[in-house]
Amino acid sequence: MTTTEVSAAQQAAVAAIAQRMIAAWAHHDADGFANLFIEDGTLILPGVLRQGREDIRAYFKDAFDGQYKGTQVTGKPISLRFYGPDVALLLSQGGVIAPGETEVADPQAIRASWFAVRVDGQWLLAAYQNSPAKVGLPAPGA
Repeated sequence: MTTTEVSAAQQAAVAAIAQRMIAAWAHHDADGFANLFIEDGTLILPGVLRQGREDIRAYFKDAFDGQYKGTQVTGKPISLRFYGPDVALLLSQGGVIAPGETEVADPQAIRASWFAVRVDGQWLLAAYQNSPAKVGLPAPGA
C-alpha cells in the first residue's frame, strides 16, 4: 500500500507524531514524550535502548534534567510509507539544537525512522530509532 492509497488525513495524522515529539521536547515533558509510544514501544538512540513507555519516560525525565536540559529538537519528513491501513513508516531528518544555538550542528544532526501503528484510532510509535546523519561508522578495528 502506498501513501496515494491512504487518505490525506491519515498521512497528516502520522506526520503529526513528529510535531507532537517536538512540542513535548520543547516543554521538556517526559510524560508527553513517552505517551507518543505504545505501551511496549521501543526507543533506540546512539548508545541507548529503552523498552516500554515507562522506561522511555524515566529516560527522558533524567535526560531533560541533565544532558538535554535547555535543548530543542527539530525535524522534517523525508518520506512516509504505509504498509496497511494501521502501519506506517516515517523517515525524517533533523536533530538536537543546543542552548544558544539556532540550528542543528553537524555532530547533532540525525536521520530517524518512526514505526507508527494505529491503536484505537490513534497513531502511536511502536519504535523510534535515530542515527547520526553526518558522522559515519567507525572503521572496523578502530
